[in-house]
Amino acid sequence: MKVLVLGSGGREHALAWKLASSAAVSRVFVGPGNAGTAQHAANLRSVRPMTFETISEACRDHAIDCVFVGPEAPLAEGVVDFLASHRIPAIGPTRKAAQLESSKAFSKAFLQRNGLPTAAAETFEDPYTFERWVRARKGRRLVVKKSGLAAGKGVFESDDTEELIAFGAPVLQDDQLLVEEFLEGWEVSIFGLSDGKDFVVLPPCTDFKKAHEDDTGPNTGGMGSICPVPWVDAALMRTIRDRVVEPTYEALRRDGLCYAGVLYFGLMITADGPKVLEFNVRFGDPETQVLLPMLNADLGGILEAMVSRSLSRLPAPPASGGSALGVVVASRGYPDASEPNAVVTAVPAAREGASVVFHASTVLGDDGKVRTGGGRCFTAVGLGTDLAQAAERAYGAAGGVRFDGAWYRADIGRKFMA
Repeated sequence: MKVLVLGSGGREHALAWKLASSAAVSRVFVGPGNAGTAQHAANLRSVRPMTFETISEACRDHAIDCVFVGPEAPLAEGVVDFLASHRIPAIGPTRKAAQLESSKAFSKAFLQRNGLPTAAAETFEDPYTFERWVRARKGRRLVVKKSGLAAGKGVFESDDTEELIAFGAPVLQDDQLLVEEFLEGWEVSIFGLSDGKDFVVLPPCTDFKKAHEDDTGPNTGGMGSICPVPWVDAALMRTIRDRVVEPTYEALRRDGLCYAGVLYFGLMITADGPKVLEFNVRFGDPETQVLLPMLNADLGGILEAMVSRSLSRLPAPPASGGSALGVVVASRGYPDASEPNAVVTAVPAAREGASVVFHASTVLGDDGKVRTGGGRCFTAVGLGTDLAQAAERAYGAAGGVRFDGAWYRADIGRKFMA
C-alpha cells in the first residue's frame, strides 16, 4: 500500500516515521512535508493541503492507495468528501462530522443533546448579550472559547470580567463564542480510531498547553506531551470508555454522522468523573509524537482495516512498555510573533529505543541547510522504562537542537513524577 500523509508538522513527521516501518506499506509520501519527513518518505512539495486538486493529482501521479489527513483545516473544508468523489480512500471524517472540531457551538450542542458529560455552557452571537451575561457573573472564573478553528489559541480563562470581555468581543465580529463553567481537575487526551462501525482506544496522553513553567502564560499549540499518563489506571480507563468514548460513538451513529477516522477526546478528570472539554477530528500535536512510539502495532495494517471497515478483525493495538515524553523546541517569540528562517546547526540523531527528534516547522533549502519556519519547530521525544528516564533522554535531545532563539519548557511531565 502507498500512503500519502497530508501536512507538514511534527505530527506528520511522526506518522511518516511510523508508517515507514510498516510491513503493509510499500512507500510513504508526505505533502508538502518538512525537512524531517524527507528522512522517511518522499516529500511532494507541489501538494497544498487546502488546494484539493493538488492532492488528487498527486494520488493519480504516484498511484496512492490511501491519504492520511494530518491537520484539521482541510478536514473542516471537506477534503475527505472531495477525495471520496474521486474514489480515493482517506483517513478522516467528512466535512459534516468535522464540525465536531471546526465549530465548538456544534460540538457543545452534540454533547448536550446526547447527554454526554461536559461543562455547562452558553453560546453567543452578539457582543451586547455576551457582555451583559458575563457582567452578571462578575467574579466567577469562566472559560471563553472561539467557536471556529484557532490552532489551540482560541481559549481564554479568567475571573476578571474586563479581561473576559476584551478577549470575547473581537471574536464575535466574525464567529460564535462559547462561554463555559470552569472545571477543576486535570486533563487527559484520549484518541479513538474508527472505521465507521467499530472503534479502538489508544493509550492515554496528556499535553502541556501553557507557554511557561508550572502551566502559566498564554495558551500554545502544546509545549510537550507524555504517554501513557501515570494517573490513568485501568479503572479510570474503563470509566472513560464506558461514560464517554462508547456513548460518543453511539451518539455519532444516532446522529447519522458515520464517523470514520481519528477522534480526539479532550477530557477534564473532575471529582465527578471525566468530562469532555473538546473534540478534535485528527491526531493531536504534540501527542502523536509520544503516542506512536508507544504503539506496538503496525500502523499501516490499522489503516488498511479502517479503509476496509474491518477494524473489528484486528486485536486491540497493544501499548509498548515504558513511557514517552516529548519536549517542543520553539522559536524566539512564540506563541506571539515568532521568528522564522533561523538556520538549524544541529539536530541529534535518533537513538534506537531511547530518543528521536521530530521536525515540525522546518524547510530544507536548495543550499542543503535546514531552516525554521517559526513557531513550534521540533519535538524531542525521550523513551524510557519510566517517565523520569524518558524525561532525561528527551531533555538531552532537546538540548542538542541548535538554532538561534531556540527555547523550551523545562518542566514537561514533572507534575506526574511527584
